[in-house]
Amino acid sequence: MSTIHRSPEAFQRGLTQKQIEQVCDRVFGAGRVQSAEELGLGTYNTTYRLELTDRTVVLRVAPEARCSGHSGVALRNEYAAAPFLAELGPLVPGIIAADFTGQVLHRDYLVQTLLPGRPAPEVLPRYPRPSWVAFYRQLGRITHAIHKVSGVSYGPVAAPRFNTWSAALLDHFDQEAELYAAAGLDPQQVHRVAGVVERARTVFDAVEPRLLHGDLWHANLLLDPDADVPTISGVCDSDRASWGDPLADWTIDKAGQRPGTVRDAFWETYGVLPEGPDVRLRALVYRARNVMGSRLDIERRGLTVGKIPPQHWDLAPVLNALSA
Repeated sequence: MSTIHRSPEAFQRGLTQKQIEQVCDRVFGAGRVQSAEELGLGTYNTTYRLELTDRTVVLRVAPEARCSGHSGVALRNEYAAAPFLAELGPLVPGIIAADFTGQVLHRDYLVQTLLPGRPAPEVLPRYPRPSWVAFYRQLGRITHAIHKVSGVSYGPVAAPRFNTWSAALLDHFDQEAELYAAAGLDPQQVHRVAGVVERARTVFDAVEPRLLHGDLWHANLLLDPDADVPTISGVCDSDRASWGDPLADWTIDKAGQRPGTVRDAFWETYGVLPEGPDVRLRALVYRARNVMGSRLDIERRGLTVGKIPPQHWDLAPVLNALSA
């Protein structure tokens, strides 16, 4: 069994060999697991590659109970979102087992099929930059397919559900403010952005609910390492899936950065975004939400802010734009 050694204060926590055996005994029967390798993927859940006597599977384990907010039930959200991602077919993992009872572990876990490929951050740099156009075109098609799925309410797929998009956003910001305070960060910036949503409820409530992946970018994609051009072979970690404004999805924010580069190929297959003052306001609020989430993640992981580009943590430029 191989594990990643972390400090006792680390947000992610591994499992013991006995715990992994208990999970596998419950799901597959006694004596089926041959080896377990912890994969250094993601920042919330802990992930293992399990070699069984007849196949290879993936075990994903939620953070411990000390994690609050929606991320504390993230795997339940991924489980609920799975049927809505069916159009992606073999690009998404199948769920073999789910256990949210706490009977084996005091943490939620999923056992999933193993997708082919290697993490995009590992494979993509091997290709010359002009060939990345193929990657972004495929990502645009995948994102478009996800955003075509309509919902009937707003918020995380599993729960809670809201009748309006503004209510879902305000609930998110309430939880974010609590997490900021608990992490020793100033929650006033979060409250300022929430105030913008409160004052412009009609703008946000004109949005129809569509499926959002929530975290679809390089880190959560697998690529075929033997393809002639960068080719996506897997879409991972849909635990932040929700119903809301497609403009709010992480992918849209990331694809819109660095215009005039190969990222522009994304829009060739995704389509053109709407324009207008209301769209600009919504986009700024979503940009603020993403920066706030990144700042909280930096704090949780014990990273040094000064070593990370300001666009990932500095909310001031976005707040200034919202105040203009």
